[in-house]
Amino acid sequence: MATQESEATKAIVSNGEVSSNGTAATTDDQTVQTAENAQDPQQQQQQQQAPNAWQVIKGVLFRIFIIWAISSWFRRGPSTPDPSTPAGAPRVPSRNLFPKDTLMDLYVYVSQEEVFTDFNNTDALFWFHRDLVYGDWATGENGDGCYEHYKEMDIPEVGMSEDGGEVQCERRETWQGSRERDVTDSRLMTVQQNGSLYMHVYFTKSGFHPDPKRKGQYRRLATVHSTRMLNKFKRRKFLKTKNLLTGETEADPEMIKRAESHGPVEIISHWHPNLTINMVDDHTAWVKGSVPPPLDQHVKFDAVSGDYYPIVYFNDYWNLQKDYYPINETLTALPLRLSYCPLSLWRWQLYAAQNARSPWNFLPEDTYEQSDEDQDSVKVALLETNPYLLGLTIVVSIVHSIFEFLAFKNDIQFWNSRQSLEGLSVRSIIFGVFQSLVVLLYILDNETNFVVQVSVFIGLLIDLWKITKVMDVKFDRENKIAGVLPRLVFTDKSTYVQSSTKIYDDMAFKYLSWLLYPLFGCYAVYSLLYVEHKGWYSWVLSMLYGFLLTFGFITMTPQLFINYKMKSVAHLPWRMLTYKALNTFIDDLFAFVIKMPMMYRIGCLRDG
Repeated sequence: MATQESEATKAIVSNGEVSSNGTAATTDDQTVQTAENAQDPQQQQQQQQAPNAWQVIKGVLFRIFIIWAISSWFRRGPSTPDPSTPAGAPRVPSRNLFPKDTLMDLYVYVSQEEVFTDFNNTDALFWFHRDLVYGDWATGENGDGCYEHYKEMDIPEVGMSEDGGEVQCERRETWQGSRERDVTDSRLMTVQQNGSLYMHVYFTKSGFHPDPKRKGQYRRLATVHSTRMLNKFKRRKFLKTKNLLTGETEADPEMIKRAESHGPVEIISHWHPNLTINMVDDHTAWVKGSVPPPLDQHVKFDAVSGDYYPIVYFNDYWNLQKDYYPINETLTALPLRLSYCPLSLWRWQLYAAQNARSPWNFLPEDTYEQSDEDQDSVKVALLETNPYLLGLTIVVSIVHSIFEFLAFKNDIQFWNSRQSLEGLSVRSIIFGVFQSLVVLLYILDNETNFVVQVSVFIGLLIDLWKITKVMDVKFDRENKIAGVLPRLVFTDKSTYVQSSTKIYDDMAFKYLSWLLYPLFGCYAVYSLLYVEHKGWYSWVLSMLYGFLLTFGFITMTPQLFINYKMKSVAHLPWRMLTYKALNTFIDDLFAFVIKMPMMYRIGCLRDG
């Protein structure tokens, strides 16, 4: 097969374009073919025929399906075997322990203990609701089966005793729907010091109580229990910036003190006042050990009867990250609005799938927090965006992904099959590698969307690969670095040196340096005098990146100069340039939607 390919017809192409199968595209008056190596005309036409749009779409959809299948395989994981079932025994379908229209009582306790046992403490009882109907969608305050309860839990004041110990002061607490009374609330004593606060939810059949110590009033199969931590721990990063020459900063002095005492990252407990308790209206005959993930994390089976308890789901999907606020010394009360609502099976599956995280993930927690903030953008779009505009956004996002893939594909295809460098600026390719490296280091040094980081990294790899196509790269094993590592040697290709392209390229960069170096020096002085930075490393990156964004468009002039001298633009990769031009307009639309540094956002608008 390799022999056949080497004997295939070779074509000289003036415009530098290639077809999708890697063969050079020819024109009628520029085809050079030898008689002894001529192929069958029909076969040659099949090789040179480019794929149509439908073939490209099928290829993209096939790759998406492969990625989905592989990720689903790893997410699935092995089913947990039932130790009580003998090996090889058939698994019997189970039933819901609470039949349809079962009368239930709701008990909600709030405590700092993760395992709750103090059922006799009336102060711990946050909400009690009698005679709820399981699977009822018609009752409630709004006729949708939902009920709501609101309270403000006071945080007791902490004073100092004569011996230096802490004493708890009484405070008047107002419970909605009841009279004022004196309470001593010990639940929230350490919450302000990053303590945890738990909510314990019990559903019992009417007439039963969740306390196991109450003989005759407690029944195991008539009680459903679930626990949820109410507060959420989030990272707060301190960016200690200052003027590198004077050492002064415009940051808040209080934030500077906290950064010095807690370090660059502080873990702070946050609070959100809203939470929904969903009881899933489901009577599926689940089989233990065969419940698909991530639903298997919520379906709990009874070890004796084999049946499963009703599914209690704490729904905070619509709680946006921006609505959480820190629990600190300035708070005097924690408001909490609880809602009880029935939930259908398919909606519960959607919520569970959205909140599930694969156990195979290797990304750090910082990336998860960025992912939560990215999901907020989607939630806000679903809540506040016009449906027609939302549909247009989804379509444009898909088109953007397709164009990005096609731009990468045609860029690689063009340089992989390029034999002559005549008319192409090699110095611009080398400068593009430097520019991509600066962009990648800058977005890594700043808080940036993970998708943006991956896209820039892939672009840098492609730019590095281009170096091997425009220059001869080899190892010099005679002159090693420190006598150990081989030295990389870069030399210009003969097709570039022997043509007039190298002369025009050097001339263009010579004239360009007369303009860029003074501008670069002025911008570096300005950035050092008037802009605060985290350190000298951040100053170098931000200064280089800001300069590239401001004056980077000037680096296109060498290629324009070569085009002008050669009176031709046929040697350019027009397919890749077309896809990137279309994506530039889409980037302008999403520049203020996706989270990214402001300078990178300005760069998207500048490219447009």
